[in-house]
Formats: sequence, C-alpha cells, structure tokens
Amino acid sequence: MDKKFMKEALKQAKKAYQLGEVPIGAVIVKDNKIIARAYNKREILMSAHAHAEMLAIQKACKKENNWRLSGCTLYVTLEPCPMCAGAIINSRIDRIVYGAENPQSGACGTKISLPQMSLLNHTPEISGGVMQEECASLMNEFFKAVRKRGQK
Repeated sequence: MDKKFMKEALKQAKKAYQLGEVPIGAVIVKDNKIIARAYNKREILMSAHAHAEMLAIQKACKKENNWRLSGCTLYVTLEPCPMCAGAIINSRIDRIVYGAENPQSGACGTKISLPQMSLLNHTPEISGGVMQEECASLMNEFFKAVRKRGQK
C-alpha cells in the first residue's frame, strides 16, 4: 500500500519539477483514501513555508474541518525538514512515509528525528526509503538541470 501512495506523491513532485520548483510531492491518506495532495510552491508563492508537506497539511485540515489529522498518513518524496516535522507532530498525523533521505536537513532520522523525541506530546511512526531510488533520481535530475542552466 505504501508504494501505491508514494507513486501519487511522485506525481505531485513531477508537477513541481515542471514548474521549476524543487520536485517534492506529498499526499495525505485517511482510511486508504487520499484526502490532500500538494507539491512544493516556494518559488511560485514566494514563501519559505510553502513546502509540499505544509500545503498538504493545510488542505487536509480544511477537508477534515479539523486541525487534528489523527488516523492519517503523510507520504512525501523527501524526508521532512524540521519545520515540516513540527507541523506533522502538531497536526497529530499518525505516520510519516518518505522516499529519499534529506542529507541537508532531514528531521525524521537522517540529521535528527523530531517525531521520535519522547519529550514531545505526539510521536508519529516513521517509514523511510519507500521508492527511494525513484524519489532521489527525480531530485538529482532536477539539480543537475539547475546546475547546467547556471553554467550557461
């Protein structure tokens, strides 16, 4: 089931790629149904917080008419950063499933693991590496193209 929903997150990431955004996509699932989809829009919205996860959480809260997203799983193509991990914890999402590790700012195991800190009031389960190669490949392709454009 994780692979099925990660494929949907990858579709969102590809939309971001086509728009020149860092290709990160996210979907939120409840009762085996997608309730929110989003992709990075930092450049489009000129907003530092317009990460795929943050936008998906906003949409899911609106759809559920509740800031608590208990019973939900977030699928995201790149390991969440500290800001997104904090929003995931605060929204009470039960599970985080990510594709590629985030060596720069991964907050779900790579650099730190905010969701697993026992000091916090909510500790979602974490599953990493789902379709890791596909997710990492899309990111690598994007940044290779960015570097190539920068050389011209």
